[in-house]
Amino acid sequence: MNTVSVLMAAYNSEKYIARALDSLLSQTYTDLQIICIDDVSTDNTLSILKEYAAKDKRIRILQMERNSGQAKARNHGLAVATGKYITMLDSDDWLSEDAIESAVNVIESNGTIDSVLFSLMYSNDTDNEQAPYPMRSNQELWSGEEAFKLSLDWSIHGLYLCKSELYRSYPFDDCCRLYSDDNTTRLHYLHSQNVGRCDGIYYYRQHQNEMTHKVSIRRFDLLEANISMKNSLIKEKQNGDIIALFERERWINFVGTYGLYINNKKLFNKSDDRTIKYIIRNSYDSIEAALLPKKLRRKFGYIYFKCFSLFKLQASIYFSLRKLFSKE
Repeated sequence: MNTVSVLMAAYNSEKYIARALDSLLSQTYTDLQIICIDDVSTDNTLSILKEYAAKDKRIRILQMERNSGQAKARNHGLAVATGKYITMLDSDDWLSEDAIESAVNVIESNGTIDSVLFSLMYSNDTDNEQAPYPMRSNQELWSGEEAFKLSLDWSIHGLYLCKSELYRSYPFDDCCRLYSDDNTTRLHYLHSQNVGRCDGIYYYRQHQNEMTHKVSIRRFDLLEANISMKNSLIKEKQNGDIIALFERERWINFVGTYGLYINNKKLFNKSDDRTIKYIIRNSYDSIEAALLPKKLRRKFGYIYFKCFSLFKLQASIYFSLRKLFSKE
């Protein structure tokens, strides 16, 4: 049994994956199981994986039958993970040599810690500049509920190592191609007794190919992922404060995503436009306005109307004004 299993889902990553793998093979902590899941790549990603696996028996390659997205690919890898602890590394990112050792040291130094955040460093692919993630909480230890609340607006990030029991109980939410795996992070934090942090660095590569930077139908997965998260909290019978906090964040996400649609709707074809409109309306109708803070409900642009047409009118004016003032 390996101490740490690392999940790496890969799709058309030939440009970056060697660095990701090199960073794992050079870890000062060597008791690793490296599970690489190829999501039906059409470039040389699989060939590169096979070259590395031939050199190091810690690497295991799995192949998806059809391109399914990161969450489903990671769950495929999770099924064969044997580690006491589990973490993940995206195929275009990399770790400092001491990252996993640092995280394991923290989690094993305190029996109440179930998850450990890496120190996150953004690396801009355009100019190679690096900058630390703007953490808005500098504690060394949070309760699980504190970490969950901070993760709602990503005051703390979501790149971490945790006990495998959390992944067994809460595998990756694969309801959407994008964003639903954020639900998994939040549930892991919520069900941790405590969440710690370590000095080991996770280098997060920022580049233009990231789906969350493109205007596409996939950006509206956020609304469906948020519904899935709320349903999970309700199913678990979480307390009303937790659900209300998430509903607040869900409404903020909804307004922002609707603004994305207003400003870019000419870019969508008719079929995508119909689908997006359905997702938007379904999300709007599922909002529980009574759970939203009064201050937010009264804020122009964020006022919830029972009549969706009134909200659309408000949003049209609100985002037109924002665009106008941003040009001044």
